[in-house]
Order: sequence, then C-alpha cells, then structure tokens
Amino acid sequence: MSSMEEIKIEHDFWVIRLENETNQTEIFTKKIPLGLIQFHYNLKGKSKFVFNDNSYFLNLLEEKSLLLYNPQKELPMQLEIAPNSWVISILISIKKLHALFSNETENIPFFNEEFQQKKLYKEEDIRPVMSIVLNQLFHYKNNFSAQNLYLKAKAYELLSLYFYQNEETNLDKCPFLLDEENVLKIKKAKEIVLQNMAEPPSLNELSEMVGLNLKKLKSGFKQIYGSGVYQFLFDHKMEYARKLLENGSHNVNEVGLKVGYSTASHFIAAFKKKFGITPKKYLLSLHIKVN
Repeated sequence: MSSMEEIKIEHDFWVIRLENETNQTEIFTKKIPLGLIQFHYNLKGKSKFVFNDNSYFLNLLEEKSLLLYNPQKELPMQLEIAPNSWVISILISIKKLHALFSNETENIPFFNEEFQQKKLYKEEDIRPVMSIVLNQLFHYKNNFSAQNLYLKAKAYELLSLYFYQNEETNLDKCPFLLDEENVLKIKKAKEIVLQNMAEPPSLNELSEMVGLNLKKLKSGFKQIYGSGVYQFLFDHKMEYARKLLENGSHNVNEVGLKVGYSTASHFIAAFKKKFGITPKKYLLSLHIKVN
C-alpha cells in the first residue's frame, strides 16, 4: 500500500505523510505555491526529488533531511519514493515562519533579509531527538481526542528542533535516547516485531535480539512511538488487516491468519475492539462484496 496524507495545521502550514509499502517505486506530486519553505525528512528507505522535467534530481536518503526554498520560482513536489520508504514533509510560508521566530531572528541566520533572497538546498542528518518527533508524527493514531492540538504541537516542535541544536533540553524524560545507538536499537526492535507480526518475539527475546535491557526497551519504545511494543503492534496489525480487507483479495479468515489470529472469532473481536465494527460490517459499509 502507498499513501499521501496532507494535514493542514493552520493557514500556510502543512504536514504531509508519505508512505510506500509496495514493492515498486511510487511517484507523489503536489503543486507548491511560491513563498513556501519545504522541510523533507526521510525516516526509512530512500527517495528522490525530480525537477525541471526530469533534468535535475536531489536524493533524499534514509535519516537525512532536505530544506528546499526558492524565492524566485515555484518548486512543485515530484517525489519518487522507493519501496518500503517513509517521508514526512513540512510546508510553511516564509512569512509565517518568520513570525514564529520574531523574537529570535538575530540569532538565526536564515531570517536575515539578504539570506531570505537566496535559493536553499540544504541537506542535514536527522538527529535522534528529531527522529523521535518524526516517528510520533508518522505513527499518531487517527481520530483520537485532541488530535489537531497534538499534531500542531509536534509540527512546531520539529521546526524548533531544526533551528535549535541543544538536544539535552528536549530529552529530559528519556536521556538515554541522546545516544543514537540506543535509538537505532529501538528502531530495530520495531522492525523485528513488524516483520514477525504473526508470531512476534516476547519482550525478553526482543530485548536480547537488539541488545537493550528490558526496562530501556519498554520506556524508549513508548517515548519514540507513543505506545508500548504490543499496543503498537496491535494497532499496526489492525491497520494492515483493514487495508487487506479493502483490497478485496483476501476473505476475513485469510486476513486474520495473515496478522496472526488462528481463529476467525479472535480476529473479529480484535478488529471490533480497534474500529468499533466487525470486518463484515466494515466491508458492507464500503459496498465491498463479502466472500
């Protein structure tokens, strides 16, 4: 499955989530008005920006960010996303961004008037503290209470982290995540449970597999992904199951088996717990014929 979700935070300010879980490259396009600054973050996989009718390219590699800005011409988004890749993009007007930092402009060269008239194509590493916020943006749960406030806060947090380099003030609750190696281990733990979602390892087995003690694994995973390991896995399995059902290539029993439920009744109960409706009724609501 591939998807592009545009989230309007407020006027002249958007978050875009791009996901390609297919086995082929997907192309996402969007017209970007003049005067918008683009921040692009590659959480997983690799992507490539295409400009000027395929005459110019910019790669966006894993754990890298790109800032794009041209005050003279529009920079429409044409992004080629490789299989199994995730990207988060922030679009914000220069006027709005300047207003957000109106009291700090002397400390940030970007807001110098002469600097604003220059083209910007800036690549940077995604620091661990930023990776945490990006994953929280990517994995937020739809339709939860205060969703808009949460997304707005995370988008602002991401912008502040881009311009300010002091990580220690942002990770007081989980200081061991300052160590990039620990962040990578937790990301590895997530990949392991997703790759083995039908038969996931126990938490003790998982901690041994990634080389983190159980306490750090549990607290760090929740800090980055917003929920515990198995709650995260449950949400992922149900979302994956929902997409399989919508695709129409598998019946309810087959979908249940694919996500690790040996009986249809257990899968139906889990699906209803997540979405408040049985798989059959969900399909009927979409006018999809039930096998």
